[in-house]
Amino acid sequence: MEELYSKLSDCIEFGKINKAAPFPPQMKDQDGADEITKQLLDAGASADDVLQKGLIIGMEKVGVKFRNNEVFVPQVLMSAKAMDAAMVYLKPLFAESGGSQKGTFIIGTVEGDLHDIGKNLVSMMVEGNGYKVIDLGTDVKAETFIKVADENPGAIVGLSALLTTTMGNQEAITKAIKAHNTNIKVAVGGAPVTQDFSDRIGADCYSADPQGIVEYMNGVFAK
Repeated sequence: MEELYSKLSDCIEFGKINKAAPFPPQMKDQDGADEITKQLLDAGASADDVLQKGLIIGMEKVGVKFRNNEVFVPQVLMSAKAMDAAMVYLKPLFAESGGSQKGTFIIGTVEGDLHDIGKNLVSMMVEGNGYKVIDLGTDVKAETFIKVADENPGAIVGLSALLTTTMGNQEAITKAIKAHNTNIKVAVGGAPVTQDFSDRIGADCYSADPQGIVEYMNGVFAK
């Protein structure tokens, strides 16, 4: 079974969705995440083990490669599609058992900003590392973040912005969340965002890449 976990990890790392998928070329005609996940579950593996020993390991490798500019957005999207193929089998099992997802991440692009590629990459990476993700979409107001955070105690809130003109809304939303409940942790990110800006507006975390958010969350939820 360990060999199957290793193969599943490779499928996620290299974006092999299923046997019919032509990408990546070096894995042509090999089983993909779809088939291997089913094989593991049929062999008696738990959904948690498939997640922890296969999917998360593969997504961690993708995250580090993306940070180091060894892979780019198209590769990450293929890895996310491979992960989704596996999660089709796992999500119903987690729903039945409660699963062992590490925690919850609420993410949205802030009010006034309709860009979602960066947000989607973060969502994929966080979910692939074993967290429940609640994606609120784009143009999200402070009241929506606060309402959903109240419904999910302990969740971390992620605010994305691509435009310098909407960074001000990141600040306003962060301050509104903190005024409502200082215990809600807020992470900010996006092309124009910096650590200095994050510190100034009172956010708890800033990262220039999705893997940094994952590492921050791992630290928070390990406590």
